[in-house]
Amino acid sequence: MQLLKKMENLLKLKNYSQKTIKAYLFHVNKYLIFTQKKNIKEKNKAIKSFLLEKQKHGKSPQTINLALSAIKFLYREVLRSKDKINLKYARKSQKLPIILSKKEIEKIIFALQNSKHKLIISIGYATGLRISEIVNLKIKDIDLNELIIHVKDTKAKKDRITIFSEKLITAIKKMIYGQKNNNFIFKNNRGEKLTTTSLQKIFKTALKKTRIKKQATFHSLRHSFATHLLENGIDIHYVQKLLGHKNIRTTQIYIKITNPNIKNIKSPFV
Repeated sequence: MQLLKKMENLLKLKNYSQKTIKAYLFHVNKYLIFTQKKNIKEKNKAIKSFLLEKQKHGKSPQTINLALSAIKFLYREVLRSKDKINLKYARKSQKLPIILSKKEIEKIIFALQNSKHKLIISIGYATGLRISEIVNLKIKDIDLNELIIHVKDTKAKKDRITIFSEKLITAIKKMIYGQKNNNFIFKNNRGEKLTTTSLQKIFKTALKKTRIKKQATFHSLRHSFATHLLENGIDIHYVQKLLGHKNIRTTQIYIKITNPNIKNIKSPFV
């Protein structure tokens, strides 16, 4: 469809990630099919009906908000519509992130035999990087002397700096030995960079071996990184910068977990 192609080109020009482009095009295509099938001409009514249909089918608030963002982009940027879309984003559920303790993370790393896999999990926890940022890591991004990583092509499209542990220097040196600076650090047997799916599988396999019952994912390493920094007394604004959060409110969710006042309260059941 010509309209979708035009939208795809605009998204690329505005430097949206490939993942976002794919998601936007998917939701807009579904929306156009829906409005044609239902024959709804009024814009706000069509969008509202489409989103309610998604909600009825059990779609999460995050999915509904993504669909709304895609539709807003269609009208605002592609169709150049001046009419305001009078719909607010769905309220997201305030679930607390799953945090692994330091001992649990040690168990997960110890459960792995492959040295590359061990380093992947270690870097996930030691840096707080997103899984997509880890697969895109290049040798030139790591400063072994300063113990910092220059994170590029981030979710927010802004470069940032994060830290890593001195304990990982030897393992990193072994991994990158003889490689060119522009090479990806983590590659498969064909010399291609690993996928986020393969990293999730590595984590899932290790977690299963440890018999840890928490419903953790690779992203739990990032959550744990932030929580443990706050528990160590690091200022929340520094944690925000290391994580690359645009808004401090995103980082503040970890305070709910680390709140010492709550942890010090004793149950009345004695």
